[in-house]
Amino acid sequence: MAGRGSRLRPQTLITPKPLVPIAGIPILNQLVSDTIKLVDEPIDEMIFIIGDPIFFDKNVEKNLDLLAKKHNSKATIFRQLKPLGTGHAIMCAKESLSGSAIVIYPDTLIKADQKFDKNADAVIWTKKVSNPEAYGVVKLNEHNEIIDLVEKPKNFISDLAVIGIYYFKEISQLKEKLEIVISKNKMNSGEYQINDGLLAMMKDGRKFLVGEVKEWHDCGNVKKCIAANKAMLTILSKNNNNFVSKKIKSINSKIIHPCYIDEHVIIKDSSVGPYVSIGKGSEIINSSISNTIIQANSVIKNADIEKSMIGNNCTYDGRGREINIGDFSELI
Repeated sequence: MAGRGSRLRPQTLITPKPLVPIAGIPILNQLVSDTIKLVDEPIDEMIFIIGDPIFFDKNVEKNLDLLAKKHNSKATIFRQLKPLGTGHAIMCAKESLSGSAIVIYPDTLIKADQKFDKNADAVIWTKKVSNPEAYGVVKLNEHNEIIDLVEKPKNFISDLAVIGIYYFKEISQLKEKLEIVISKNKMNSGEYQINDGLLAMMKDGRKFLVGEVKEWHDCGNVKKCIAANKAMLTILSKNNNNFVSKKIKSINSKIIHPCYIDEHVIIKDSSVGPYVSIGKGSEIINSSISNTIIQANSVIKNADIEKSMIGNNCTYDGRGREINIGDFSELI
């Protein structure tokens, strides 16, 4: 999680992308919880690869430590100070790379209920897509084992897109291959990629299997975050979960479910929902809001908005229809 999340700006100008809340919970926290359910065994250590200490500061480290403790695990933090690719990021944690492990890229949300074969050397999670030419996909043999990884194939290889979650029965095998990649300075577009390590493992005859997820939502930009928020709220509503705090004040207002509304939110003379997430301490006054994410401690007045994303500690007073403003912004 060392990247700056430039495609999600301005929401990530001061907040790392994995810590941006979707449906009221940071992307990373949801992804870790769902992955732990998938693994279904205790996690000894959570390793976080973050970037420079100016952006990823002590508060970020504290949040990561609390996340690990919540799952009875230990947080270990390494830093990738130069953007040299996924393979390089993993190798920043080389002293911890032993035993069974899951590698996660924390900018997506998933839902999965299928168990996976922990006796395989590796498992790569995928999702069926209608346009595989836009993704990296896996190539399978007649035994449904992965034998190749193809980036944005011009000709049909498969419709199983790689989503950025990997299991390794012994991650030191990946470490060994990535050490060779880096020592030989094997770069793609100026970066050391995890795929070169994976392909080298396949060449050695390691058994790679496919894991599949029911839901996969990329949170790479604002539109995708809004879509993911809608999808997550829909899933929660199907499970009969109500994520509207009892500690809100609603005055002459209407809430249309599904919504996530945190405590100490004030809603006055307004209509909120469906598919709206509102962070703690925000105020909605004389407004109509749907399909929108509003973070904590923001004030929205006289608005009629949809498909919008508003950061923390913002003030908005206006008649725009689709709004995207980052933390500590005013638009009046």
